Amino acid sequence: MTTPAGRELLERASELFYDDGITAVGVAGIADAAGVTKKTLYDCFGSKATLVAAYLRQRHERWWSYLQERLAEEPSVLTVFDTYLAHPWFDTERGCAFQRAAAELPDGHPGRVVIREHKEAVRGEIARLVGGDEALTEHLFLLLEGAVARRGTEGTTAGLDAAREVASALVR
Repeated sequence: MTTPAGRELLERASELFYDDGITAVGVAGIADAAGVTKKTLYDCFGSKATLVAAYLRQRHERWWSYLQERLAEEPSVLTVFDTYLAHPWFDTERGCAFQRAAAELPDGHPGRVVIREHKEAVRGEIARLVGGDEALTEHLFLLLEGAVARRGTEGTTAGLDAAREVASALVR
């Protein structure tokens, strides 16, 4: 994956998976978009499932880095909500890549492991920010997840804005 072709494949696959959906995108389309052969794709990733997991892992790493930069400036659970509101590639119309992928991928798919790890990391960060209060963590995490899902279905930030207000009241 560290080859130029592997990086290009991952970038093109990431765009296609997010824009069109994981199951709708075939390996031939990914290879064509990256300007390589299907053999190169399989040489780099072994399978579409491994490529999907790499896409989700890269998305998590980029998003996590963005979140940590923002938390370094303002260490607050409200910053987590703000990050979902402000992230430059959180598409209002398509919503959360992890929620979308979870809806598409079958049990046992390696991408589902990455999705769970991502959601557990977000939940863990909320727990850290609220001092380990399990009940409050669960309320805030569910509030955030619901608001993120709403953003993807409605195409607006209204749910996240409202959720942030509720979160603010809960942490006071």
